[in-house]
Amino acid sequence: MSALTQFTLALAPRAALDPETAGLARLQFALTAGGHFLFVALTLGMALVVACLQTRATIGRRASHARMVRFWGQLYVINYGVGIVTGIVMEFQFGMSWSGLTHYAGDVFGAPLAVETIVAFFVESTFLGLWIFGWHRFNRWVHLATIWVVALTALLSAYWILVANGFLNHPVGHREQGGGLVLADVGELLANPSTLLAFGHVLGGALLTAGFFMAGVSAYHLFRRSPEWEFFGRSLRIGVFLSLPALFLTAALGGVQLGFLSSAQPMKSAVFGGRSEEIARLQAELVTRFGPGDYVPSEAWTRGGALTMLIAFGLMMHLGIGNVVLAAFRTTLYRFRLWHLLLMASVPLPHLAMISGWVFREAGRQPWVVYGLLRTEDAVSGLSPGAMRASLITFATLFALLVAANWWLLLRHARVGPVDAGLGHDDRTAPDTEPPLPVARY
Repeated sequence: MSALTQFTLALAPRAALDPETAGLARLQFALTAGGHFLFVALTLGMALVVACLQTRATIGRRASHARMVRFWGQLYVINYGVGIVTGIVMEFQFGMSWSGLTHYAGDVFGAPLAVETIVAFFVESTFLGLWIFGWHRFNRWVHLATIWVVALTALLSAYWILVANGFLNHPVGHREQGGGLVLADVGELLANPSTLLAFGHVLGGALLTAGFFMAGVSAYHLFRRSPEWEFFGRSLRIGVFLSLPALFLTAALGGVQLGFLSSAQPMKSAVFGGRSEEIARLQAELVTRFGPGDYVPSEAWTRGGALTMLIAFGLMMHLGIGNVVLAAFRTTLYRFRLWHLLLMASVPLPHLAMISGWVFREAGRQPWVVYGLLRTEDAVSGLSPGAMRASLITFATLFALLVAANWWLLLRHARVGPVDAGLGHDDRTAPDTEPPLPVARY
């Protein structure tokens, strides 16, 4: 009997584990992690955008640039605040639903999560608070430094999460000890190709999400003939000119990841390519190596997720090129209302692409939680289907409310536009604004 088999038998009465429990646990994790990822994509991209906008405002000292920082910063703070709550909620399920994972690989898997918690909740949140409440209290260079610390720690937070996820997809830097895994090589774990490629891919996707969001919100105001047309014309151009290079970066690193799959996860690669003979051969090899079982991931989720991601990227590629051309001309920028509608409708596309790509990445490694080492059925806690069902309903309801509240707040503040009240407002001074240009020039 292998050490892993002895370990899984000792954890809980695995033989009595109802298959429904495993399915419900997977569904709960998919909904909560996917819901949290929606916030992360926009937060990560907007943090970098706001930091760059404030750098420009700090150097140029123009009131119009400062207003741009405050408006887009307000939307960033809303998304960040609700996203933090979803992250806290999601953490609870590891100990509750996945005790097999935490017992078997917690020494390796849990270390980067612990570092991420320190980075995100202590450093990033502290400096974000300093940025929010430091307007007109710090000098402009210190205040600029606080938002850059926020942006850089957001990148570090994303990296540490992907260190943990990269280990699950391509376990390196460990050794087996006492029926579980312990950390053996920190450098190998941190330089995991599965982590580094995914980090660049996610960073590009986050900037793409932020670019489409800025362009869509700006297009809404231009479509309505807002008196702040100059403000939103500039913002739309920033979003459009950010989106295209971010799209190329995301697509390029996504292509490299697909090439990496052929050696790291050949079964996922074969399912994605629809290679039936290769799938049968790999299934036979895995049965010989690991024992009886179905080692073919769901084609509907794996291939479907990948195809949805590629279709979304194809649509965004055509839109991105067209957007750059149309934004270059003043007439189309301000007056092409059909284009404005298209920009508004395309805001969900980056979210769709990132969520479907995540489904492809996670569903494609089944039946493994730690690829080649720990099966999903052995990682799930020994809960009853009723308890798991109640947990799923609770988590799903809470996440649905948080997502709805977030988008309601974002849309509410986005519709209002830049105002003197709110983030960065100082009652002691005159409003830091520039009068809009005459409507006749619109």
